[in-house]
Amino acid sequence: MIAPYADHRDALGEGNRAMSMSEIIFLVSDAPEGGFTARALGHSIFTEAETWAALSSAVQEAVACHFEPPDAPQMIRLHLVREEVIPA
Repeated sequence: MIAPYADHRDALGEGNRAMSMSEIIFLVSDAPEGGFTARALGHSIFTEAETWAALSSAVQEAVACHFEPPDAPQMIRLHLVREEVIPA
């Protein structure tokens, strides 16, 4: 007999609370209308803000809302990506 799906996750270690993630990475870009946008890699978390300081706070709040305390990452990394188009 096949065990329920949750049991398979525990067997793979995915349901183990002791295996919390150590960090989460956000790709940060300049927003077209000003300010910044931040999108988490591997998670459905997106936020935006007008200033870098406000973005840092918004990202912390978004992460806190997305994860339960035992599973929350210990560190948040903001990776700024800038794209510039210049004439050839």
